[in-house]
Formats: sequence, structure tokens, C-alpha cells
Amino acid sequence: MNRRPHTRLRHTRRPHSRLSVVCLTAALLASAAEAQSSFSWGQRNTDLEPASADQFRAPLAETPSEVETSVVATGLKHPWGIEVLPDGAGYIVTERPGALRYISMDGTVSAPIAGVPEVVAVRQGGLLDVALAPDFADSRLIYLSYAKRVGSGDAATSVYRARLSEDHSTLEEGDDIFVQEPAVPAPLHYGSRIVFDPDGFIYITTGDRGFPQFSRLAQDIGTSIGKVIRLAPDGSVPDDNPFDGTGPTASVYSLGHRNIQGAAFQGETLWTIEHGPKGGDELNQPQPGKNYGWPVVSYGENYNGRPVGDGVASAPEFEEPVYFWDPVIAPGGIHFYDGDLFPDWQGDLLIASLRPGGVVRLTLEGGRVVGEERVLHRFSRVRDIEVDADGSVLILTDEDDGAVVRITPAD
Repeated sequence: MNRRPHTRLRHTRRPHSRLSVVCLTAALLASAAEAQSSFSWGQRNTDLEPASADQFRAPLAETPSEVETSVVATGLKHPWGIEVLPDGAGYIVTERPGALRYISMDGTVSAPIAGVPEVVAVRQGGLLDVALAPDFADSRLIYLSYAKRVGSGDAATSVYRARLSEDHSTLEEGDDIFVQEPAVPAPLHYGSRIVFDPDGFIYITTGDRGFPQFSRLAQDIGTSIGKVIRLAPDGSVPDDNPFDGTGPTASVYSLGHRNIQGAAFQGETLWTIEHGPKGGDELNQPQPGKNYGWPVVSYGENYNGRPVGDGVASAPEFEEPVYFWDPVIAPGGIHFYDGDLFPDWQGDLLIASLRPGGVVRLTLEGGRVVGEERVLHRFSRVRDIEVDADGSVLILTDEDDGAVVRITPAD
């Protein structure tokens, strides 16, 4: 099925920002032009049937007005996570090689913030997500997820909590509140989003670490591989977590995940999005103690063309994804839109897409997907997405010369 793209793209420079007069790189501009080509769902990797009709390829939605993009800041090295500071104070951005940057409202990018832990910046590892404590305005506490060296050759998804100085130059009083167990010698699938629920508990997503001998541990509640982890803000384990026990077991909230790189709360409901193999990217609504099937079942197939597990997409003991993609969108961060600039997007789920790139917008009703739009289709590899205080959408382009890009209505 081929249709014209529903969102027209117009790239502009914003005169009020010192760095916004810098054009996007040639690659970004080329991607923006390509976004105007016709959209196609693409060829599936498997012929596995969805369990329900609303689980796959929802009706294509449409944004009534044009959108335009402007550059907030550029020159970032593979930016991975972004947070909007309160009271118009600017932004905090992670770079996967290991630098944490402060970006002021005029687009000035700081020198690396001091006090960041040493990271394993190999393949998919490095400095990953950043999250502000719910009481950041008073506490100045931030949380960083990263690939931590453990022993001589192993690495683990870890979360570091520290206090950001008032001048945004230094992290103080820092310490790890979580280290994935076991640490393994694999440079892939760290997962690594950090979100807080309305009660202030922290949720950390972890990946299966990519290699088959470690992927199977996603089914083992005695590990924190391939899990959603739930902790108190200081790293202690809440009494009402779903599994009894000690060590990793006590911290597990849900299991059977492949590589969750997007997580967000809508009210009290947690939503996650994870990378599948070839096909099978999943949108889930993780519930305490539930199992989401990886690596036993999947709507995708392995990269070598062989089936995942026994080649079935579901089984009674596993939860079905709310929605899946085949071919993939390679999802990064997600955010429920809650701004004023795009009233037609209110409550919709915005998803950063690494492949084919751009932003995917989902309209939800009753916990099901009823519409999908590709915004800025093929624009660039988009790793994270946030909504600024004015309702504009901020995206991170995951490139050697990465950028913070603002999306606004063209009018």
C-alpha cells in the first residue's frame, strides 16, 4: 500500500536562537527532502498473523497542518537522552561516548559536565539516558544510565544518581543505585530508559545483551537482564514489587523483554517500546509480574532468517504486545504529547525512530492503537524525543554530528 505522506515538511532557521542560524548537516537536509517521498509500509519479514486486528498497521492518521524544523544545537556526538530543565533553564543531553552537556536556551553547548562516571563506549554501550528526579527543582538530583565496566571485560547497564550544581557544570555526591546482574562480555542491547511513576518510584529498562547465551536470561527472574526494574529513588527495593526474593529477583517488575529503549507513563500506566529482531518491534503496557515472551516468541525473525524460538508469535503463558511493527521502526525514546502547539496530538504517543528515521505518532483509544502517522518520515536517525514547555517537540538526531531539533507547526 502506497500513500502520499500526510505531513508536509518545511525546514526553517529560527532567528531568536544563536545556534539556530546554523543549517542542519547535508545529510539531515537530504533526509528531510526524502521525507516527501511516498510512504510504504514495506515488505514483512514474517507471515505471522496478529492476535487481533488492531495490533498491526493501524489506519494511517493525518496531521492537519504542516510542520517545520529548526536547529536548537548541533555538534553533539551521538546524543542519546535529553531532559528539559524546569523554568526555562535549558536542556541536559547525554552523548553516548561519555559526555553530559548543558544546553542553554540560546543554543550554547557547554563543555562536558564534570563528575560523570566512566563508561564503556563500545558498540551500543556508553552514556545513555538521563532523567530528572521528580523533585529536581528542589533536590537538583539527576539519574544517568550507562554501560559500566565490571571486572576485567564485562559490562552492565547501570544507573548513577548525582546532584547537578546550580551552574550546570558539575555532578556532585554521585553513586550507582543500580547495576545489572550479571555483568556480561557483550557490547549490545543495554536497554536503558529511566522513568518515574506518579508515586516517585523509578523504572529502569534493561536489554537482553544481544547474544543468544545471554538472551535466554530474559526469562530468568534471578537476573536483571531483559527486564523492567522497579526501585525506590535511592535504589532500595519497594515492598510491593511482584516477586519475592533477594538480589535481582526482588527488583524485577516484568520480564521477557528484548531491548527496551522507550518508556513513558500516561497517568499511572507504564508504556514501553522495544526493538525486535528483523520485524517484531513491540509496544507494550507492562504489568507487574507479567512475562512478555522474549526470546521464546516474537512477531519477528532472527537476523539470519531463522525463526525465533519455535517460530510462533504467541503462547498462553506470555502477554501479547499492544502493537507491533514489521518491518521495524527501530524505536528510541517515547513521549506522550501534552502541549498546546499541536492540539490534534493531545494524548498521542510520539516515538523516536532510528530506522527508517523520523517520528512515529500513535493515536490511542482505550489502550489500543487506532491510528499511526509517520511524521518527518526518514528525516534522520532519531534517538530520543521530548516536549518543551512551549509545546514544541524536541528530537535528538543520533549522528557523529548530532543535533537537537525543534518541531513546530509551520503556521
